[in-house]
Amino acid sequence: MSFLSNLFGPSVPKLTATELNEKLKFGKHPFVVDVRQPDEFRNGHIASAKLIPLNELRKRMDEIPKGREIVCVCASGNRSAAAAAKVLIKEGYTVFDMQGGMTAWKHAKLPVQK
Repeated sequence: MSFLSNLFGPSVPKLTATELNEKLKFGKHPFVVDVRQPDEFRNGHIASAKLIPLNELRKRMDEIPKGREIVCVCASGNRSAAAAAKVLIKEGYTVFDMQGGMTAWKHAKLPVQK
């Protein structure tokens, strides 16, 4: 493992909002983990997303299925990248980070559930 990988965690593959939307419609139906806070989630989220705030992720790992692709989402992509790299990849999950978070999802005019 390189110095940066040790410091920041492994690199995380990225998906765009459009790519995630396509996977949800036609693909493997990844498990979407929204790592924002409950008030952020209530203001709009991806329909199939499971809310697990970043500060609760380690203690709620049993709610995340091992046999599916996992896509982490937050508001802008920072918390979700941290969740994916520092927590889920290290636990053996196949994880992607949605670039740009819900900001990118809304910008792409994709459906938001409230």
